[in-house]
Amino acid sequence: MLRVGLSGGIGSGKSTVAGRLAEHGAVVIDADRLAREVVEPGTEGLREIVEAFGEDVVRDGALDRAALAARVFTDDAARATLNGITHPRIAARTAELIAAAPEDAIVVHDVPLLVENGMAPLYHLVLIVHADVEERVVRLRGRGMPEEDARRRIAAQADDERRRAVADVWLDNSGTPDLVLARVDELWADRLVRYESNVRLRRYAPGPPVVVPYDATWPEQARRVAARIALAADGRRVEHIGSTAVPGLAAKDVLDFQLGVASLEEAAGLEDALARAGFPGLGLREDAVKRVGDAPELWHKRLHAGADPGRRVNLHVRVEGGPAWEWAVRFRDWLRADAAARDEYAAVKLELAERHRGDAEGFAYGESKEPWMSAATARVDAFFASQEG
Repeated sequence: MLRVGLSGGIGSGKSTVAGRLAEHGAVVIDADRLAREVVEPGTEGLREIVEAFGEDVVRDGALDRAALAARVFTDDAARATLNGITHPRIAARTAELIAAAPEDAIVVHDVPLLVENGMAPLYHLVLIVHADVEERVVRLRGRGMPEEDARRRIAAQADDERRRAVADVWLDNSGTPDLVLARVDELWADRLVRYESNVRLRRYAPGPPVVVPYDATWPEQARRVAARIALAADGRRVEHIGSTAVPGLAAKDVLDFQLGVASLEEAAGLEDALARAGFPGLGLREDAVKRVGDAPELWHKRLHAGADPGRRVNLHVRVEGGPAWEWAVRFRDWLRADAAARDEYAAVKLELAERHRGDAEGFAYGESKEPWMSAATARVDAFFASQEG
């Protein structure tokens, strides 16, 4: 099962995207619809709202949404009371619907306040639907909403900067509907269907070792992926390492992380949770020993990789504070600080990528870098000794 979070500001056209995904076969769970369902006449939710806010929020036995909105829109305490009544019921109903979905489902959770409520790490992928503010105002006025109300509601929601920070996919719906629908069709066929099958079958998304110029969005992408890894691993420490963590360095478009554990037995216990989160395990591996005299088992790890065909990931689960963990951090930080070393390493990577461009999975390329990296250990040590001195 693939869990997809869908969000966007009021008037952005989220429903258009949700409808198209449903046409493709997605199981769409509409949070707004559930919010109405849990306070329908005769429900415990409505009874508690009446107890909290009085009979004047009910008309003809049903919730008077306009009257309730007027009470809570500018009153934080009242809004918190309302959320305390509705949110647990919405969450429980959402869980029921997800549990009832087929094993191979692509579940799209349509949540207006996904960003505001910090829900992004809960999903394998987050889709944000965007439209320019003025276009959104026009759409809302077309629905009968006064312009002043439309602008006030837009201003009360997360801005574009916050939405971009959580967006794995940014769907611009400022133009005609056919444009965004074509983008959704492409996304479904090329990414979502493949991603779901990879998660269900515990396959990772491979790719050849193509070195590309540094991408300034890599750190932001890494923060999103790291949050998912940390959530799956019960809050354990996650470090963005490798070439994509070094500003200005050419690299394969693969985000590397290490996840800290107390032991490799503990790492094995996380395998199922990481696989369900989209990071299937590839088993026990050995890092090349870079400290003379170290026992090889001190450099063992469990390797995982990302299942998302649109965002390749390598995840090294290592003993936190062990020699392999510390070396990965020190090597990264040395390259960040030493421009000459960074340029030298980039040249090595480009040459090896060309040599191994027929390597579909990239393993030979990775192994071929080890001699240069091992030889750099003395330089890394000298750099940190100079910093400490």
